[in-house]
Amino acid sequence: MSAQLTETTRVETAASSAPDRKINPFLRAGLLLLALLVVLALPWYIYPPVAMDILAWGLFAISIDLLLGFTGLLSFGHAAFWGTSAYVTGLIAIRSGLPFPVAVLGGALVAMLLAVPTGYLAVRRTGIYFAMVTLAFAQMIYFIANQARDLTGGENGLQGIPKAFFGVELVETDPFYFYYAALPLILLGAFAAWRTVSSPFGRVLLAIRDNPARARALGYDVERYKIMVFVISAGIAGLAGGVFSVSHGFASLQELVWTTSGKVVLITVLGGIGTLWGGPLGAAVVVLLEDQLASSGFNGIGIITGTIFVLIVLLFRKGIWGTVADLVARVRTRGGPRAGRRDA
Repeated sequence: MSAQLTETTRVETAASSAPDRKINPFLRAGLLLLALLVVLALPWYIYPPVAMDILAWGLFAISIDLLLGFTGLLSFGHAAFWGTSAYVTGLIAIRSGLPFPVAVLGGALVAMLLAVPTGYLAVRRTGIYFAMVTLAFAQMIYFIANQARDLTGGENGLQGIPKAFFGVELVETDPFYFYYAALPLILLGAFAAWRTVSSPFGRVLLAIRDNPARARALGYDVERYKIMVFVISAGIAGLAGGVFSVSHGFASLQELVWTTSGKVVLITVLGGIGTLWGGPLGAAVVVLLEDQLASSGFNGIGIITGTIFVLIVLLFRKGIWGTVADLVARVRTRGGPRAGRRDA
C-alpha cells in the first residue's frame, strides 16, 4: 500500500510540473489581469468582427491544446465539433428566436453529445491512428451536412443567423457591442479549460500523457479519462464554433472541412503546445495576418502562413508563448544561485 502511495505521489509531482504551476501566484494573477485588459480593449483597436474571430479561434485552439498538450492526443477531426455547433447554434437561433447565448450553449451541448461515441472509439487508438479516426468522423459529419440540404443549406450554407439578445438593439446590430455580449461565453470556455488542467483531474491527464502504462498500473482508467477530456474539449470547441457562426451570421461547410482542423492545430503549435494560453496568441497572429493579406488583395495566404509556421517550428520549438516562458524560467534559474552567493 505504501509503495502505491509513493508511486501516486511521484506521478502527481511530475504532473504538477506544468508550466503554469511554476509561475508565482501574484505574477499569474497579474498576467491574467493583463490578458483580460487586452481582451476588453481589443475591439477599440481592431475591427470588432476580426477581434471576435481572434477570440473564437483562440478558444478553439485551447480546446485542441487540452487534448494535445495535456493528454498527448492529436485530433485532426475537431472541426466536426466546431462545425456541428455552428450549424446547431444557427438552427436554434433561426427557428426558435432564442437569445444567441442560449443557442450557443445548445450547440456546445450537441457537440459534447457527438463527442461521446466519437471519443469512445477514438481513444482506443493512439498516435496517428487516433488522429485518423477523428479525421474519419469529421469527414462523415461533413458528408452528412452536405447531403442534408433542407436542414443545413448544403453548399450554400446556413444563412441569416440572427444575433438576438433579449431585445437589445445595439448588440443585435452593432458588432462592437456584440463582441462584449459574446465575450462571457469565450471566457466561460477558457475558464473551463483552465479549471480542468489545474485540478487533480488535470494532473492525472498529464500522468497519462507522460506514462499511460504507469497511470494504468496505479489504478487509473486511462480510456475513461481520455473520453472525459475529449468530451470537455469538444464542448469548448463547440462554444467557439457557435460564437463564430453567430458573429458571421452564417454557418458553412467550411467549418466542417478537414483544413479547419489543420488550421487550429497550426494555431496551437504556433502559440505553444501545453501552455493553454498560447492558443489565443497563435490565433491573433494567424487571424491578423490573414486579414491583412486579404485586405491587400494577396491570394497566396496559405504560402505566407505556411512559411511562418515552418519558421516557428524551426526557430521556436516550444511555440511563441512556450519559448518566452522558457526564457523567463532560465533567467530566474540563473539568477537564483547568484543571489544566494551575494546573500552569503
